[in-house]
Amino acid sequence: MAKRRIVLTFPSRLIDQPITYHLIKDYNLAVNILRARVSPKEEGRLMIELSGKKSSLDAGLNYLKELGVNVQPLAQDIRWLEERCTHCTVCVPICPTKAITVDRDKMRVSFDKERCIACELCVPICPYKAIEILF
Repeated sequence: MAKRRIVLTFPSRLIDQPITYHLIKDYNLAVNILRARVSPKEEGRLMIELSGKKSSLDAGLNYLKELGVNVQPLAQDIRWLEERCTHCTVCVPICPTKAITVDRDKMRVSFDKERCIACELCVPICPYKAIEILF
């Protein structure tokens, strides 16, 4: 089974369309909504995890692009600004997916974008503003 975490940006003309319904029904994909910002008559953003057969996933992503939905990997919306990080480790215990870890021997923090679900728990706790979520 293939999985993808993506951010969908919908033009305002598509806000009232049953797009996630079609991903589930027509493409047999499991849709896990991680975050959504959708308002009538405005651009909408949806952060989701899609899973299913690779061929179904590819077909579903193609469907989205043909509709005019901008599709990008979730990792592009999350930035760890390593130059700001002092490796204080205050963010490590708050991260529910272990996307932020520390190498105890070197006392260095590292960030794995693929594990991050953009929950934003780390954003307010970081005293150096070393993590940004562009959502």
